[in-house]
Amino acid sequence: MKIVIIGGVAGGMSAATRLRRLNEEAEIIVLEKGPYVSFANCGLPYYISGEISEREDLLIQTPESLQSRFRIDVKPFHEVLEIRPEQKHILVKNQNETFEMEYDKLILSPGAKPIRPSISGLEDAENLYTVRSVPDVDAIEHFIQEKSPQKAVVIGAGFIGIEMAESLAKRGMQVTIVEKASHILPPLDEEMAVRIEQEFEKNKVKLELGKSVTAFREEGKRIELEDGEILVSDLTIFSVGVTPESNLAQTAGIKTGLRGGIIVDENYETSAADVYAIGDAIVVKQEVNQQDTLISLASPANRQGRMVADIIFGKARPNKGFLGTAIVRVFALVAAATGLNEKALQEEGISYTALHIQGKSHASYFPGNTPLFLKVLFANEDGRILGAQAIGENGVDKRIDILATAIKAGMSVADLPELELTYAPPFGSAKDPVNMAGYVGLNLLEGLSESIQWHQLNEEKANGAILLDVRNQVELENGKIKDSIHIPLDELRNRISELKKEIPIIVTCQVGLRGYLAERILKNAGYQVKNLDGGFSLYQTILPGEVE
Repeated sequence: MKIVIIGGVAGGMSAATRLRRLNEEAEIIVLEKGPYVSFANCGLPYYISGEISEREDLLIQTPESLQSRFRIDVKPFHEVLEIRPEQKHILVKNQNETFEMEYDKLILSPGAKPIRPSISGLEDAENLYTVRSVPDVDAIEHFIQEKSPQKAVVIGAGFIGIEMAESLAKRGMQVTIVEKASHILPPLDEEMAVRIEQEFEKNKVKLELGKSVTAFREEGKRIELEDGEILVSDLTIFSVGVTPESNLAQTAGIKTGLRGGIIVDENYETSAADVYAIGDAIVVKQEVNQQDTLISLASPANRQGRMVADIIFGKARPNKGFLGTAIVRVFALVAAATGLNEKALQEEGISYTALHIQGKSHASYFPGNTPLFLKVLFANEDGRILGAQAIGENGVDKRIDILATAIKAGMSVADLPELELTYAPPFGSAKDPVNMAGYVGLNLLEGLSESIQWHQLNEEKANGAILLDVRNQVELENGKIKDSIHIPLDELRNRISELKKEIPIIVTCQVGLRGYLAERILKNAGYQVKNLDGGFSLYQTILPGEVE
């Protein structure tokens, strides 16, 4: 059997090496139009920052090492010009000739390419770069060494844009991030992303949010924003997203779908027989809602490569969909997300509840603990976990990995208290933040607690509710929400007569726990009560103007 793979890196090379492990006789050929078939795409920004000091560390495998260990014929600088599915031929061009190549099975792993919208002056910008390959970072590094740029602009605040902004700042540049959306990091919801925005501001990275670039002037040295502001840039990183590299498939008559992504079935086979596709170029199902989506991440691509190899040799590996679990570091903080966020749930019309937990990376009494902010979204109908987000200095990856696994397993938020997680004071808490999220979710599911979100408070107050702050006096001196009344939790039972049962009450504390305790005291006494989810801490983070 002759298996030809178009494109290497995560998906293509995972497929190639797995194919060889399954079968020693197959002829396996990998065609890569660039110079490198196996490199650490996700490590590119950290080479620019200097944290990865040796360029060679980015190169995972070479054609020689792949031939020696796996007997895979890797051909760099070989571009496929045409796929002819009916004849099972492809047309290939290398540096010297153009020729036909036959195949029995064909795997497409072309990846994705940076989006380059039509902006005045874009093509004339001499200081503008994208970050997708080793040659890209080679060009950026050469530019930095030669020009010594002082001011950098990063356009786009997704994961790559965020990582590049941090990396350039660590190289001593004055960095500005321009993002069309109202907040950075689209997988996060607004109140979670704001903590990362604050971390950037703390590190003197300027944010221009809710703005788009309308023109590049003076060969890219001046960037005009939609509000007329002009940014001076010595170096510009363009990172507004990627689009599937599917032109080859489309020309061959292979069906494409969402934003040009290649459509595959449960076996990763395209509409052309014996032609498979994997990686950033394909349309996948978002596992939470089973809707079409594009996920440009290394982990799914690696898994798809292995699965398609198994399928080719007769092993059942159905394409169940993907969550898009991702993580990013921004200076001292880490942000991670899995599943769907609130915006996506609202667009799908899915009925859900959000909860916020503020915990610690490990036991609060053990030195070195740091705050951990966790958000969990679950279905109102059955408590099924729909998504999660976390921010903190330590332990973020652990909690999101647990919750991603829980989503994959179809677990309910009510199952989270039952998870037996490792505990010793240096590593966690007896009640881990994931367990605590489960307890809160269970209370909400069973009606022991009702909550409102930070953005609902003003509406509740307009409808006649009062806001009751149950923190102590020392905490109030550090700020309180406007128009709140104050009764410390420990005095609430003795002063309960100061409140009227006919008036709805919203209770708040610092992070939500004492608010829940106050809610139960008042509800047991016949009052109408809801708890402000996330408490004062969350509210002041997202709406500092409403705090006095």
